[in-house]
Amino acid sequence: MSDYGQPLFPQLRYCSRCCMPETNEGMQFDSMGICLACRSSEQKMHIDWTKREKMLRDTLDYYHSKSGKNYDCIVPISGGKDSWFQLHVITKVYGLRPLTVTASHNWYSEVGKRNLERSLEIFGVDHIMFTPSRATVNKTARASLKAIGDACWHCHSGISAFPLKMAIQFKIPLLIYGESPAEFSGRATYLNDDTYEATQSDYVSSQKGRDNIFRSDPEHWLKNSAKVPAEEMVGKEGLTDKDIVMYIMPTADDLRQAGVTAIFLGDYMFWDHERQTEFLVKEYGWEEDKVEGSYKRYKSVECIMPGVHDYTKFLKRGFGRGSDMASQDVRAGLLTREEGMELAKKYDSERPPTLDYYLKITGYTEEEFYAIIKSKRLPQLQGETFPV
Repeated sequence: MSDYGQPLFPQLRYCSRCCMPETNEGMQFDSMGICLACRSSEQKMHIDWTKREKMLRDTLDYYHSKSGKNYDCIVPISGGKDSWFQLHVITKVYGLRPLTVTASHNWYSEVGKRNLERSLEIFGVDHIMFTPSRATVNKTARASLKAIGDACWHCHSGISAFPLKMAIQFKIPLLIYGESPAEFSGRATYLNDDTYEATQSDYVSSQKGRDNIFRSDPEHWLKNSAKVPAEEMVGKEGLTDKDIVMYIMPTADDLRQAGVTAIFLGDYMFWDHERQTEFLVKEYGWEEDKVEGSYKRYKSVECIMPGVHDYTKFLKRGFGRGSDMASQDVRAGLLTREEGMELAKKYDSERPPTLDYYLKITGYTEEEFYAIIKSKRLPQLQGETFPV
């Protein structure tokens, strides 16, 4: 019997519609075996996006009216496709003046550097960038593997903490991110949150409604990304208090007192990775490039390390970026589920060449690397021969 279109790990339960397994963090299946991300993709077809856009416009008008001589909002950017699209929408469509901020991972690719620099010129925005020292990056990269099972703790923490710090520092309460968590995370849908249920503009315009809709939960960023608070990294691999200053999250009280909140453009406009990338390439000359572990040329193109990040995910959870991208394409109708499974099997298990660089900067041997990741592997995969 042919194994074409079958998953790599038959002992795992997979979404009956896409290529995502049960080991995806926070994964939930409905009674038909369909994951929340697939449900979200269905919901997008039935949402009144005209009403959603009106909600967005009301929100932006509200914060613009309150900004006075200050910036209208903060837009965290990396130079990637999403941050370019965010800037296009905020500056070209709505005419706002954002402060852009970047928490650098200090692993920028050459294409990523060019894209970031060009975005500042094309969209005419002011920019603040935090770049950790090479020594700090190397220490956190080593400590990260044992702490959270991938190489990127400092990136997860930086992109969570730094924009919030800047919002408080410069008294800019509104942060604007790109794609919605409902688009890809599998933890939520577009219709299971108060934010998405509010559809009347008069409700959005009321202060009561605004407090309910635009709320900031610092624990969200910690639980779903960095995992380990910065304070707990002190002492690991020689990291000091001074090394982790910029990675310390503001407290909930700090954020509430400053009125800081965040919205995702993808909650208010139909989000389409392929169409948006095509638009950015054609309209502005945004650059694509090969990305390790993926057949796509746009996601995380700004970084040299996504291959290592996604390879560790594959070793721990049985899927990597190939599964992520294939599942998005299956939901969009660009691939059959069987075609997606074949792409996932091909790309997920590839050892990334950048692993050699990671081993060099951390001092780990390859055997030590696999031993640490094996200790993080989920029970459903413990019987598999390592590294596959």
